Amino acid sequence: MRSFVDQLRMVPEVARLASGTPRNTTDAWERYWASVRTTGTQGEVLWDADIGAEAEQYAGVLEERMDGALPIVDVGCGNGQWTRWLVGRFPAAVGVDVADSAVLRARAESLGVAGVSYRTLDLTSPGTGGRLHGEFGDANVFIRGVFHVLRPKQRAQLAANALDLVGARGRVLLTETNYRGTPLAYMQSLGASPGRIPEPLRRAIGNIPVPGHFGAAERRAAFPARAWSTLAEGRVSIEAVPMRGTAATAIPGYFAMLGAR
Repeated sequence: MRSFVDQLRMVPEVARLASGTPRNTTDAWERYWASVRTTGTQGEVLWDADIGAEAEQYAGVLEERMDGALPIVDVGCGNGQWTRWLVGRFPAAVGVDVADSAVLRARAESLGVAGVSYRTLDLTSPGTGGRLHGEFGDANVFIRGVFHVLRPKQRAQLAANALDLVGARGRVLLTETNYRGTPLAYMQSLGASPGRIPEPLRRAIGNIPVPGHFGAAERRAAFPARAWSTLAEGRVSIEAVPMRGTAATAIPGYFAMLGAR
């Protein structure tokens, strides 16, 4: 009961922060990344924790199921942290993001890293997957924490573009937060309480789309069985920056490895 009462007490502040979020998704992400001053575990970006523990959950299925001779496209790359991890496992890694400011930051943080490149691109826009395939041929695709902030039509279009991009040989590894409670309960799990919203969470609430959850049911809707084969799936723990103390914040998550039929 106390938890529910605390959630109700959080409503005015959360509503005030969310009221300023741009309605256009691209504008929202551009404003968010343009305002970022620091990244990394002690930075301002909610999902930019150290990737070691989380990456260990993906490494085995990635090596087993993806063709390591193909390039890989990191969708929603942000500051390029995961793009830089991926390039150690593939001959080239291309980070794409809808926000120019994210791409500029990724380039700045990747100076001296061989094999990575970045570009501003919206893979929920029709035809973008085909254009990338025309440039790179069959490619692997990595998507972390993108689908849970998209609307259903955007999810379907991103999946369609991924299908064009993977061709016959590529695979998609997607991993998403999958907290099944209410948005207010989710915020509580990330350290919010009446009168206190951690700064990385506060910045997210005030700038970007309201997150949902994304698990097996949502994956089946976005990636229909007539077009996709599910090669592996399961639970993972998504790491966010510390909200209390110095330990990373663990969020319940879901992953799937997919290939075109």
